Amino acid sequence: MMMDWVVASASLVLLLLAGDALVKGAVNLSLRLGVPALIVSLTIVAFGTSAPELLISVQASLENAPGIALGNVVGSNTANILLVLGAPAILSTMRTSDCETRMSYVQMILASGLFIALSLGGELTRTSGAILLVALVAMLYYAFLKARRHPASCHLSDAEEDVEGADPDMPWDKVLLMLGLGLIGLPIGAGLLVHSSVAIARDFGISETAIGLTLVAIGTSLPELATTVMAAVRRQADVALGNVIGSNMFNLLGIMGIASLIHPIPVDPSFVEFDFWIMLGASLLLVPFVFFRKDLTRGWGIALTALYTAYIIAVLG
Repeated sequence: MMMDWVVASASLVLLLLAGDALVKGAVNLSLRLGVPALIVSLTIVAFGTSAPELLISVQASLENAPGIALGNVVGSNTANILLVLGAPAILSTMRTSDCETRMSYVQMILASGLFIALSLGGELTRTSGAILLVALVAMLYYAFLKARRHPASCHLSDAEEDVEGADPDMPWDKVLLMLGLGLIGLPIGAGLLVHSSVAIARDFGISETAIGLTLVAIGTSLPELATTVMAAVRRQADVALGNVIGSNMFNLLGIMGIASLIHPIPVDPSFVEFDFWIMLGASLLLVPFVFFRKDLTRGWGIALTALYTAYIIAVLG
């Protein structure tokens, strides 16, 4: 039993390190090949930072553990709002910035609605995956056009230094090494985490869905939590809010789209009865901060974190 926890912890660390290596390698390779920095930010960085969740969902689906595949994304989206935004706000109030997030937020809500609607049939089929990916491409295209027309509205720049993971001085051999480490480490880490998570679920007599919604989801949300903590310390509320909204939208459309396109994912009735609506309800809690320019104060942070704690207790109870 203890070894399963050791393997799960080690595999999470491997996933996070491999994902970071993949982002840095892919970003610097793309910039050297002449891909515009804006395109890199909207696609490669977004995809790379979500690579651990993608590999876990695909691996779990292929190994007949759909609860982990779906719970990973649904739990991660819930954690991103209640925990990733709530915990840092306890440390420091996050104030509304000049960056406009209303349209991105609306797109996230629409993505949530589309995802839930496609799941109500009891399975995310390959057709469902294709629909989710088409929606993602449409939203990315809109974001690209908006950013090109109004680059100042969200502090976007074509400078390489503004792209996450960019290092103009990184030598070619290091770029290729980063790519190799990421491409090798991600599938290994995903496989180990899925196997150990299933074993832990069996040891404690709880469902694989519960493990996916808690252990796996929290683990894969750690990068977003780290980013948001730093944003709170630096008083960059736009970075924190944008990070969560973008991550949640990509999780639903990109990760679930690709995963279900590779292998259909059965939807456990518990998701339709409870977890989907908790995820959607948590998303709607952002309305005051997105539309009414409310500050995410310490009180709000405590409330969001308390709600997440209650949700975890309900899932494991």
